[in-house]
Amino acid sequence: MNRILLFFTALCITVPYISRAQSQSLPNPLKWEKKGGEVTSLAEWNERRNEIASLIQEHEIGIIPEVKREQIKARMDNDTLFVTITVGKESLTLSSHIQYPKTGKAPYPLLIGSSRISLPDTLTHSRPVALMNYNERQVNGYSQFRGDTCRTNYGFVRLYPELIDNGAYSMWAWGFQRIIDGLELLGPEVTKIDTKHIGVTGCSYAGKMALFCGAFDPRVALVIAQEPGGGGAAAWRVSHTIEGVEDLDKTDYHWFKHSLKEQFHGDSVYQLPYDHHELCALVCPRAFLMLGNTDYKWLADESGYVSVNAAMRVWERFGIADRMGYSINGKHPHCQLPEEQFPEVLAFIDRFLFEKPVSTAGIRKAEMFEGKVDLKKWINF
Repeated sequence: MNRILLFFTALCITVPYISRAQSQSLPNPLKWEKKGGEVTSLAEWNERRNEIASLIQEHEIGIIPEVKREQIKARMDNDTLFVTITVGKESLTLSSHIQYPKTGKAPYPLLIGSSRISLPDTLTHSRPVALMNYNERQVNGYSQFRGDTCRTNYGFVRLYPELIDNGAYSMWAWGFQRIIDGLELLGPEVTKIDTKHIGVTGCSYAGKMALFCGAFDPRVALVIAQEPGGGGAAAWRVSHTIEGVEDLDKTDYHWFKHSLKEQFHGDSVYQLPYDHHELCALVCPRAFLMLGNTDYKWLADESGYVSVNAAMRVWERFGIADRMGYSINGKHPHCQLPEEQFPEVLAFIDRFLFEKPVSTAGIRKAEMFEGKVDLKKWINF
């Protein structure tokens, strides 16, 4: 009897272990969630994107509610855009100042900084591009490891009290979409902005924000995520295997749904039905550039390196791999882009905001990890 009990006890212990081991590799972003086979065309990819977006909202950040055009009013006051969103009896007004260039002719491409533009001014001051800072605190305050005691005061939560458990990145992405709604409603005659050529960028927690905002809004032509760290471009699965980095167990749960940690903590992360290479892939077929900084281990750049290489497979599938790139190096302070990365950033800005005939092919730089990190361990598709 004891031998039988020991046999079944051992079986119960080993079977889950085998299951976890088999799921440690990153999920195939091109594989359908609810039907067999893989995506074979860009038309199908749009449907697959919706599947991935739904999974991320369900498990990680919460629902990004849709807003009807009749719920939005927009106006310009000098160089500041005001957008008012009304839901029921509650209203929220967002404002963002637009800095227009001194060269070129309207309508201008627009580069939006999530929180602020951390890229050096020298990259934009001589180009006819308008600049804007997205004031995310108007939607939801920043609260690094401070708890959620003031959530009821957030503008987003006043409009959607039933979504109080949402993570900040869903709220911020929602507000970002409303800013673009306002630009579209007023049109280029009023705003002087070309809404077909909008880029978004940010660094650190705002690098995550830029990625989420750009991933969930197909109107964004270019996403530049600077040092986005764990919870950004880095894959939760990979980060789980690296000591001393931001991973699913060690992040700010003001930013994400608490249920993410409750359901997928520890080795349970391997049961997550997606990972952040798929968040990156949501940008496809648009342009995406990830910038890393290996001097700060917390940023989990090794994980980010694996993740962007996995995401690259999606752009490659459709023959547009030159729309996606990464540049990861060190020897510079956090959020202070070194001159050696200027060419990569300028190439993406010039091509995707100005449609200049410059090449962005082969921008895949990560000397610290190339040939040293086993990509095949994680990428089997």
